[in-house]
Amino acid sequence: MTTTLAPTSDFAAARRAMIDSQLRTSGVNEAFVLERMGTVAREDFVPEALRSTAYTDRAIRLGKGKALPSPLFHGMMLAEAQPNSGDDVLVIVGGSGYLAALVEPLVGSLRSMDPEEALGGRKKGAYSLVLIDGAVEHLPAAIAKLVAEGGRIVTGLVENGVTRLATGRKAAGSLALLPLAEIGVPRLHQFDRPASWSF
Repeated sequence: MTTTLAPTSDFAAARRAMIDSQLRTSGVNEAFVLERMGTVAREDFVPEALRSTAYTDRAIRLGKGKALPSPLFHGMMLAEAQPNSGDDVLVIVGGSGYLAALVEPLVGSLRSMDPEEALGGRKKGAYSLVLIDGAVEHLPAAIAKLVAEGGRIVTGLVENGVTRLATGRKAAGSLALLPLAEIGVPRLHQFDRPASWSF
């Protein structure tokens, strides 16, 4: 006699497997990261037809240029960012609300924007932590303005076609990104460098 698990049990098992076989084996062991990623249901952030792939070890394309990055990217991002209750956080979304759902209970306040809104430059205020849920080719001035003095940013970064986790801290009005670990991250084309002519 065989029994089949209810879908919720399947997803709970998939979350445990994600933690054990994707996060822990890659050095992501921070308790708060494992707790949040073991609690938030990734399957709720993809279309119904893709729910069975929610815990795969790669990004999930959601259509219209949007994607849900791999669990490892989100785990490494949270571990690097170390969000805390004193943070006012901005999440620039890459297509799903998963990253914001992971972070929200950990911080003082949270705001989400899509890339176009963040690049529009019409928003006032700055944030102690900015998380970009995808890979950028560069940080436009409009994004740098959203990071408070002394604030930090964690994102994916595209360099010569290779994507990496990257971090930065704003000091004396200047913000630069330091590339860290190489990891596959969906590219946010809104942050591509403007095309230039060469002779």
